[in-house]
Amino acid sequence: MPLFCAVVSIFLLRLIDVSMGTLRIVFLVQGRRGLAGGTAFVESLVWTIAAILVLGNLDSPWKVLGYAGGYAAGTMLGGFVEQKIGLGDRLVRIVSPIDSPQTYPRLHEEGYPVTVVNGEGRDGEVRISFSFVPRKEVAAVTAMVREVNPDAFVTVEDSTLVNGSANWSRAATSMRK
Repeated sequence: MPLFCAVVSIFLLRLIDVSMGTLRIVFLVQGRRGLAGGTAFVESLVWTIAAILVLGNLDSPWKVLGYAGGYAAGTMLGGFVEQKIGLGDRLVRIVSPIDSPQTYPRLHEEGYPVTVVNGEGRDGEVRISFSFVPRKEVAAVTAMVREVNPDAFVTVEDSTLVNGSANWSRAATSMRK
């Protein structure tokens, strides 16, 4: 195999296996063990082929650079792909003074499940709204919050369902379509 083709092949193989490694970790953290296992199988198979191409004949530093470059590019690509597919759910927490415009009625209208509790903040009484939102919809939810109450304090956290039903997410999504 000509050197150029070998270097490009190594680079592309590493690009694929490192990207898949990023996704595998995301799947595992989200409790999608079957998907993580399948991804790990393909990831390790691709890595093995890349390693054979590099370690089988260390006749050129270009192969090593292709290997390292593919690793770096795969890290960036994996992060980009993971962000675009937006798997999982997020907990959106909205804190606003009790006498300011409240966001939960609007979120309810749009089909998002919201739990509201009263609390005490630094400057007095507040309402705290919690909503479990599909990751792909976090931007839409935060835009709604800004529209209703631009001064609301909003945080977003990764969230994993431990107990209960995930059916609300599918039902709420179908309501918004």
